[in-house]
Amino acid sequence: MPEAVRVSSIWGKEMTNRDLNRYYKILERELRPALGCTEPGAVGLAAAKAAEVLGCFPAHIDMYCSANIIKNVKSVNVPNSKGMKGIAAAAALAVVAGDPEDALEIFKSANDAAIAKAKELLEQGFCATYLQKGEGNLFIRAVASCGENMASVTIKDTHTNIVEIKKNDAVLFENHGSSPGSSEEDFDDFSTVREIMEFADAADWQRLKSLMETQVRVNTAIAEEGLSGTYSSSVGKTLLEAYDNDIKIRARAKAAAGSDARMGGSPMPVVINSGSGNQGITLTVPVVEYAGELAAGEEKMYRALAIANLISIHIKKHIGKLSAFCGAVSAACGAGAAITYMSGGTYAEICSTVSNTLANVGGIVCDGAKSSCAAKIASSIDAAIMAHEMSIRHSFFPASDGIVGADIEETIDNFGTVGREGMLDTDICIMRIMLGC
Repeated sequence: MPEAVRVSSIWGKEMTNRDLNRYYKILERELRPALGCTEPGAVGLAAAKAAEVLGCFPAHIDMYCSANIIKNVKSVNVPNSKGMKGIAAAAALAVVAGDPEDALEIFKSANDAAIAKAKELLEQGFCATYLQKGEGNLFIRAVASCGENMASVTIKDTHTNIVEIKKNDAVLFENHGSSPGSSEEDFDDFSTVREIMEFADAADWQRLKSLMETQVRVNTAIAEEGLSGTYSSSVGKTLLEAYDNDIKIRARAKAAAGSDARMGGSPMPVVINSGSGNQGITLTVPVVEYAGELAAGEEKMYRALAIANLISIHIKKHIGKLSAFCGAVSAACGAGAAITYMSGGTYAEICSTVSNTLANVGGIVCDGAKSSCAAKIASSIDAAIMAHEMSIRHSFFPASDGIVGADIEETIDNFGTVGREGMLDTDICIMRIMLGC
């Protein structure tokens, strides 16, 4: 097989088979199914795996979690739990009803009997939660005990990355290196917005469809559920009732409705991006809506979705998986870029869409997963749509306006630095307020 696949007809650069395959693998690794918020899912995975290793039903379980895990689990409904919230609830329900093989869909088999049993255990003090200091933003250790036996499972860096399994004094599994096949590792050396565009044009669109058709199906389905049911604060429904039903409102409302349902405990799955279901919804639903409005066709839509997914991942790589910088913004940047692409935008206009979005709403704070996430999604998509409308009219925020850089990569790096370093104290302040300490 020749190394050079073809010259991109739009962006003008050869893509090699190696380049193409690396991007395909990134999409394969990132676009995973999850039931509800991914942080309760990761907590449940660790707890259920610890119980499995223990070999008997635990008498007690201790959960040691980083501040950002505690923040993101505190106020969100555990999926399929009829309104249970918190780390202890997620751990108890997963131990009662979860199968570790289900990963971030750990709660899919929960039923009324399991919920009742979990609530009974919680009343008995079955689970204790502790803040784990000195670790990264994504750290979970579940310690299950029964009699003289103990088993622990540690997850680190990504939501399903088990780095250690122990039973009593024996280490059964250990891998404290970087997350296997992490997208950050794959992206570090070569990814740029330009190369993402080149990949989207050169890729086999049928393969892109096979990678993303589940994302389209389940993320749009939960958006429709959010509009038809009553969940959380009904941000999506409010937008459709209060404003004209045009494409700009529908794109925001449907994405927000998906988050309404997801944060409200809907048992429906989503396909995530950068470890987040809300980010998966944010970058998927507006692109699908605009593809229909523009009559873009299936091929164009899936190429646009590749752009949306990869730009979101690219920006999040600079910020980090969990931080005080709301991930809806990076996902909306991806959606806006994809909309500009489907509208026939140039590379410069696509870059302007991303930069204009960041310059407007970059730095919205993340104060945990909860019902207001839907409103932040709506606001971020609104900013992305305005950024798109500006860019196709050749209007943009110039370099040196605040922290806008000389080019798109510098702009992304600047905002990543703010999210990764500048908002560390913000994150600590948010945690103190939320935990009352």
